[in-house]
This record gives sequence, structure tokens and C-alpha cells, in this order.
Amino acid sequence: MDKASYIWMDGKLVAWDDANVHILTHTLHYGNGVFEGTRAYMTKDGLAIFKLTEHTKRLLNSAKITRIKATYSLEELENAHIELLRANHFTSNVYIRPLIYLGYGIMGLNHVHAPVKTAIAAWQWGSYLGDEGLENGIRVKISSFTRNPVKSVMGKAKAAANYLNSQMAKYEAIEAGYEEALLLDDEGFIAEGSGECFFIVRNGVLITPPNDTSLESITQATVLDLAREAGIPIERRRITRDEAYIADEAFFTGTAAEVTPIKDIDNYIIGDGKRGTITKQLQDAYFDVVYGRNPSYKHLLTYI
Repeated sequence: MDKASYIWMDGKLVAWDDANVHILTHTLHYGNGVFEGTRAYMTKDGLAIFKLTEHTKRLLNSAKITRIKATYSLEELENAHIELLRANHFTSNVYIRPLIYLGYGIMGLNHVHAPVKTAIAAWQWGSYLGDEGLENGIRVKISSFTRNPVKSVMGKAKAAANYLNSQMAKYEAIEAGYEEALLLDDEGFIAEGSGECFFIVRNGVLITPPNDTSLESITQATVLDLAREAGIPIERRRITRDEAYIADEAFFTGTAAEVTPIKDIDNYIIGDGKRGTITKQLQDAYFDVVYGRNPSYKHLLTYI
């Protein structure tokens, strides 16, 4: 990870190496903290955060779901993002990690009296799954781990505790020689990747599961908007593992993953094993949006 100069912590810019917490920080022990993954792109008009308001709203919604009383408003958090990026003088694309967590002060499962802390970190970061993955696709393994069922956790919260499931799935996939995992829900239908939403294309139709057992994805929503604009037929429905094996195209979406093609699943070659035509069309359209090249979507960019 590339270091930046500062991290924003509860209203102050703190030197990167001094941005520390106590070992008895409540979230460290019990996992109740919420975060976001947000990107800023170096456009021809300068650095710009994509969908800052949408990401900040989801952060605050996650806090509400997990019974954390946020101490900063939407506007204050958006301004903190801008302040942080300006202070760090970034020269290329940036990944941003805002975090609302429970600090040092109490121990035990009753979290409501723990102090609420807020931090925002940002660093220069390229493609999550690699530039080669963006062009040539990645290998994906159906995980032996079931995606956390809605009867057990609150999956609409981007909560730290939820991601142990994703970590184990990702580890298993990499150890087996793949780049990413694909998790099924507790009824055996595809839910999502370890940190991405899943799409397939069959007979020219773009298909993605509903968000019943996945995070409400901001990138997924963007890609669906772009598909509608392009006149691509869309279906929101459940997908079985064997249907994914015979898809013409498949890809992941996410703030980190952006639009990443999938070339095989469980060693079943998807299509011709290359980035598909519709995948490339949507990938190009997505990058046109985030880099400010599509004037219809420039209102979604917050320029620094």
C-alpha cells in the first residue's frame, strides 16, 4: 500500500504513521464497525470522487443498521473527503476508505456506550484485480463458504464483521489457484463475489441477481443504468451455478473491482475465455463515466 501524508480522524488531519488506535478499541474485538470503499479518478479536469454522496449515504445507513450513532452528518463527511484529498496532493487514481468504528472505553458485548470514532484514509491504488484482469479476465472458484444468510446477519450494512466470510472465501480461492471467489446463498443460488456483484450474459441478455443476499452495490447500479442507456436487455433474477458455467459472458462489478471480466468458473471456460463484447462495452462506458468523459454523468463526480 502506498502511504499518503495524512489520514482524517475525527475532524483532524493526522500524519499517516500517527493514525493509531488503542489495543482495546471495541471494534477490534467485536467487529461492529462500518466502512465504505470509494474511488477518486484522475480526470482531465483533475481528481474527482465518483458518487461521493451515494457512498456516504450508504456509510451512514450501515451505521444506523448496526446501531452505531454517527457523530458526523452527510455534508460534514463529504467535506472531510474533499479536505483529505486536497491535503494529500495525489497525482493518480485514489482509493478512499471511510470508517465509523467503536473506540476504546468499554469492553463487553453491549456496545452502546463505546465512543464512536470516524476516520477517512486514502491512498493511490490501481486495479484491485490487476490491469491484466481488466483486459483478459480472471479465474473464479465457487466457494465452499455460504454467503452470510439474511437470517443471521444484516447484509445491507457494509460492516467489518460481515467480511470474515469473504476473507475465508477469498483465501480458499487463491489457495486453489484462482483469483477470486463466488459465494452461493443458503438456498444454493449465486449471491456475490467476496467483495463484488456478479453478472452474466446469455443470448444478449444481461442478468444479475437481486440484492436479497448481497450488498446494495453502487457500481452494480451504475452498470445497470449504462446497460439500459445502451438498450441492452436486463433481467434481475436468481442464477444457479450451472447456469453460470454455460454463460456467454460473466463479469464482476464493484468500486474496487470496477468491471472485471471472468474467463472461467471452476475451470469451466466462460464463452471463448476472453472478455466478452457486452462486458467490454459496459466496461468502456463505465470508465468513460468515472473519468468524466461522459457529460451526462459528470454530476456524479465531485472534483477536488
